[in-house]
Amino acid sequence: MTREPRDAPQFYLTAPSPCPYLPGREERKVFTHLIGRRAGALNDTLSQSGFRRSQTIAYRPACEMCRACVSVRVKVDEFAPGQSFRRVLAANTDLIGTLIPNRPTSEQYSLFRAYLDARHGEGGMADMSILDYATMIEDSHVDTRLIEYRRRGPDTAITGQGTGDLIAVCLTDILADGLSMVYSFYDPEIVNRSLGTFMILDHIAQARSLALSHLYLGYWVAGSRKMDYKARFLPQERLGLNGWERVERSRPGSA
Repeated sequence: MTREPRDAPQFYLTAPSPCPYLPGREERKVFTHLIGRRAGALNDTLSQSGFRRSQTIAYRPACEMCRACVSVRVKVDEFAPGQSFRRVLAANTDLIGTLIPNRPTSEQYSLFRAYLDARHGEGGMADMSILDYATMIEDSHVDTRLIEYRRRGPDTAITGQGTGDLIAVCLTDILADGLSMVYSFYDPEIVNRSLGTFMILDHIAQARSLALSHLYLGYWVAGSRKMDYKARFLPQERLGLNGWERVERSRPGSA
């Protein structure tokens, strides 16, 4: 009798639910659990196959009549910021991102709460408590870190850390071939820094410094305004029926 190993992943399919990106459509997801000693290696393999992580779950879209969600990853070594990205970098030269263990703090939650209330007050995360936030940050069996962004201080050149108020945070997985931005948030009252764009640019630099070849941005959806920004980071690869396909320039409907 053939028996599967006890730690072999089991995959499940969700019931249909309203699509958060394209009105009038439904979505389904296939998912598995990322637990145990093989979680890290499994997360690497699944990420390269278009899956995303949420706590101890790896998932990807499995919609019957739609293939709009496209997994996107930036080619780190080949990325060169254009004029608009250079302006964003120049506006944030006084900030520094520090890689720290994935441990939640009340300061992070206060920033997270302000971000949700201002940007996603009616979203699925709107009612998250501080315990929910702690679970999102800590509940991981893979190599997960936080990057906290603060202003540079007089000792930053020595310590590599910023000082003062917390301005932005990103929950980030370190994969075998890249970084994966799991979730990011920032001070919603700061409107002149393009902090979301800056964090992506900084993650590209962080991946390069770690000799990693990709930055995984999650799903890009043509026709979804909230996803348009991901198409701007070129060159990138998008996962299609024939595997990862290189994209040199934005296609119609992107950015």
